[in-house]
Amino acid sequence: MPLVTKGKVRDIYTAGDDHLLIVTTDRLSAFDVVLPDPIPGKGEVLTALSDFWFQRTQALVRNHLADLSLEAVLPHPEERALVAARAVVVHRLKPLPVEAIVRGYLIGSGWKDYQRTGTVCGIKLPDGLKLAQQLPEPLYPPSTKAEIGLHDENIDFATTAKLLGTARAEQVRDISLGLYRQAAAYALEKGIIIADTKFEFGVDAEDNLVLIDEALTPDSSRFWPADGYVVGTNPPSFDKQFVRDYLERLGWDKKPPAPRLPPEIIAKTAAKYQEARQRLIP
Repeated sequence: MPLVTKGKVRDIYTAGDDHLLIVTTDRLSAFDVVLPDPIPGKGEVLTALSDFWFQRTQALVRNHLADLSLEAVLPHPEERALVAARAVVVHRLKPLPVEAIVRGYLIGSGWKDYQRTGTVCGIKLPDGLKLAQQLPEPLYPPSTKAEIGLHDENIDFATTAKLLGTARAEQVRDISLGLYRQAAAYALEKGIIIADTKFEFGVDAEDNLVLIDEALTPDSSRFWPADGYVVGTNPPSFDKQFVRDYLERLGWDKKPPAPRLPPEIIAKTAAKYQEARQRLIP
């Protein structure tokens, strides 16, 4: 099948004129750099979680999943078996050039911004907030969509409006906040805090907005165990923040090539992904 693009994690193939085959690999990226060591089972976890959230949120926004079966796209059973648990058939859409980020808690680069300026991506916050504290309201600080090896750049809403048009920018913002609130409430019932997340959207031939790529996975979100959450501390994580923390301790300059991961970090990361799946999917 013709390869359309090879992303940080996903390989996308042409499946006829109107569809794509997306294969989610076990590759892991950190700080926008693909690491040399895969995380076993990661692609299956991301696929299962995205499918779960796509089904759960389809009343709020349409998603890119197609009715076309995997068997129709990959008729050879041995070939299909290689990717069956990590592949989906989706509609071919035009992606929007922004990432819709929602922050519910003060952590990561948002915490660093707040310490320096009292703001997160230019959004003024109350004084006296602490590390990992829940924000008064979820924030929507979008970013650009960078090519592999380049870093996404935070942008303000006005810039998003210039890129997308005001009405479309407002629609993306409002749906992203709605998705986050709905998912965060459900996840909390399962013992997981979704500290922040990102969504990607595309449009179809009729210019309808569609949720694409992945949704609310350990790669696109920051998951914390609710029973280990303490304001003022950096909570333990279900997601690739575990790997980021390890890499930060190495003093790596965050440029390719990335350092190798030791076996124990790979095993612990794989276990974190699996635990998130087990908690969230009934």
